[in-house]
Amino acid sequence: MTAPAAPSGAAVVFGDRLGLAERFVAILADTGVTHGLIGPREVPRLWERHVLNCAVIEDAFPENASLVDVGSGAGLPGVALAISRPDLRVHLVEPMLRRTTWLEGVVEELGLESVTVHRGRAEELAGSVSAPWVTARAVARLDKLARWCVPLLEDGGTLVAMKGRSAADELAEDAASLARLGLGVGVVTEHGGSVLEEPVLTVDLRLEARPSGRQRAGRSRRSARARRGTAAGSSGSAATGG
Repeated sequence: MTAPAAPSGAAVVFGDRLGLAERFVAILADTGVTHGLIGPREVPRLWERHVLNCAVIEDAFPENASLVDVGSGAGLPGVALAISRPDLRVHLVEPMLRRTTWLEGVVEELGLESVTVHRGRAEELAGSVSAPWVTARAVARLDKLARWCVPLLEDGGTLVAMKGRSAADELAEDAASLARLGLGVGVVTEHGGSVLEEPVLTVDLRLEARPSGRQRAGRSRRSARARRGTAAGSSGSAATGG
């Protein structure tokens, strides 16, 4: 499919790397669609809804930061950030082989030497992949997303979760769960208001203290008891019903 032309705001965000961003959009419009990473109807909106939408959160990260993009999929936001901010060291985490193969091809074609692709689920990569910053886009509800991301955060690191209009509501509703993970009070931040019709919202959460081994063990024992109770209840019901 034909890639859409870059909007005026793209030059503001990507600067002298706009050509790289245009090549990325062209790849998304081509093999991104044929590989099932981008829906055909999304092609006309690739800039505003996807690439530019992701790149504007660049102001969340300090110079020369290292970050992990969880559930990278089509390289969003990780590849977009690596293009707009060549100083960033970006780790793309994606469990599906066909997607990681595609991502590796994109990284090679665009010459993004600061980007590394990792195949696996976030929880499986804990201990082998970590960074002071972790980001994710439209992967899951905030509390669930945080459970995946916290193991990849270095102590004192920050989760930058891209969220829609539900950002403030999710933050309020999931506050207790987030606190149990050791995350501090979250902040909803707007990005890209000067180049997008609607700014992008992120929920920023700093890891203040990891749950102690005793707390983790207690949760594991409670989960095990719950599973045993469920299994026993199911067996009893089956026996009664037989």
